[in-house]
This record gives sequence, structure tokens and C-alpha cells, in this order.
Amino acid sequence: MMDRRHVLLAGLGLLGLERSHAQADYPNRPVRVVNPYAPGGSSEPALRPVTTRLQQAYGQNFYIENRGGAGTNIGSDIVAKAKPDGYTLLMGTSSLAINQTLYKSLSYDPIRHLQPITLLTNIPNALAVNAALPVRSVAELIQYARLNPGKLNYSSSGIGGTNHLGMELLKSMAGVDIVHVPYKGGGPALIGLLANEAQVMLSPITAFVQHEQAGKVRILGVASPRRVAGADVPTVAEAAGLPGYESGVWMALFAPAGTPRMVVDKLSQDANRFLRQPDLVAEYERTYFVPGGGSPEDLARLLLADTDRLGRLIRTLGLAGSEGAKG
Repeated sequence: MMDRRHVLLAGLGLLGLERSHAQADYPNRPVRVVNPYAPGGSSEPALRPVTTRLQQAYGQNFYIENRGGAGTNIGSDIVAKAKPDGYTLLMGTSSLAINQTLYKSLSYDPIRHLQPITLLTNIPNALAVNAALPVRSVAELIQYARLNPGKLNYSSSGIGGTNHLGMELLKSMAGVDIVHVPYKGGGPALIGLLANEAQVMLSPITAFVQHEQAGKVRILGVASPRRVAGADVPTVAEAAGLPGYESGVWMALFAPAGTPRMVVDKLSQDANRFLRQPDLVAEYERTYFVPGGGSPEDLARLLLADTDRLGRLIRTLGLAGSEGAKG
């Protein structure tokens, strides 16, 4: 029987099942792009620069519809069950990989029911502490935590979010005991850090910049393989001597499975062209986003790899099937 990996790759035409019934004049009416998050946050500045350029290039409205809730499952389910004609797209994220293991059951299967188009951006998490904590580097934080086991708290947007999983991975690799305090979303988690209810937090760097400028938090490092343009901090891996450590969120375009390959290729090729434009690169870098790109096949491989990698971590933490809420 064909496994889920082969289903995804077959849908992309890698197994000789390419579809040829695409509309040559696509798009000839407005395109709905479902954002599975509430308005605000980092999803919209990742998505809008690309949808704006698609709209300009095609002369059709690419409108964003926010359908947040249930850890991105509400919006993802809408697209997974939509007509596969290219007129309903999804701004999918790492949650598509996480939720397959975290949730006991889903009403859709990200592998079977969604068609990858292209990666838009990687958004690395950053490690920050309340400014009252007497540490000024990742190494000092780890040393402090080792000397004070169980006395530090870290806030997260909820069980199973990338900031929760990333902190648990850091704790495991560094051999430290920091207590998890989950909140209902990234905003409340940040408030918890600012109020010193939690002393440590992992989140996209944009969440911390203005508060660091105000002297309320201290950014120690970015959880990416390489340093991030515009962020004057080291990577957590190099600063703490933890090779291979990384944590972040990717954001990408998906369509319902069965969307004509001609449509998928057109969207992917044009999005890739935009992602190489200096003005879009500069726009992303102002918010510390790393521009993405690549083929539908590249995105399919990323989804499969992260489903395996993050699934193992979730099972190790005993969270499989816990249906944790994420912000």
C-alpha cells in the first residue's frame, strides 16, 4: 500500500501522476489565501509581501482571510477540503508537521490533503530573558540554570508550540531544569516574561526588540543555524556550544491536494521570483525573516522531514495525542 510519503510526492507529479487539466488563464477571478492565525503576529508580514506582488502580477485580488483557532487546524482544514482549482490557498506553517503527532486526531491529513507550493520564509526563534535576571549570554543562562535547578520559569504560547518544543530541546541538550509556564498565546506569554512571572522565553525576535530597547528584556541569541541579518546576537548553538540546536517557524504556501500542476508551478515560480527581489528581501530582513524559496518538491521534503523530526521530539516529551493548544 502506498504510504503517506508517496501520496505527497505522487501528488506533486514525482511518481508520474502530473495533472494537465489546468486553466491556462489562471487566475481569472479573486484568490482566497487562508491565514490560520488571528490578525496580527508574524504571519501577516510573512504573507502579505508575496500576495501583494502576486496580485500586481496577475491583475487579480489575492485576499487574506484570517481563520485562526485550534492550533491552525481550523484554517488548514478549510483549505484541505476546498475545491482544488487554485482559488483557495493556505499560508501553512510548521504546525502542519507538529499537529500530526500532537493531536490525537485531525479532521484532515496535511500529507494527503494539501499540495505544497513554495516556502516563503523561515522565522528563527530568539532566546530572551527578563532584564532583571543577572545573565548576559546564553552560556551564563545555562550556568545560572544549572546552579539554580527548577528556580527559573520559561513562558510559551502553549503546549506543543515551536517555542515550547524549542525550549524543551534546549533544556535537554544543555542539561538544565527550567519550569514550563504555558500561556494562551504568544502575547500573554510575552506579558508573563515582562512581568517576571517567567524569566526566559523563546519566540521570534520581533517580539522582543522594542522591549529590549526599553530595557525590559535582554536578547541572548537566535536559534537558527546561522546568524540573522540585522540581529546583533550570536546563534544559541555557537554561544552555548550546542551544535545542531535550532528552533523556529517556517511559513509556506499550500493548496488543496489535486490542484492542477500548471497552477502550482505558476504560483511557485512567481513566488520564487518575488522572494529574490531586493526590496522584498529587505522587507523581510527588517522583521528578521529569512527569505525562503524552492520548488514544491523542496517544500514537500521539508514537511516530511519536520513531521519526522518534530514528531520524535513530541513523543519523547510524552505529548503525543495531547491535543495541546498553541498560539
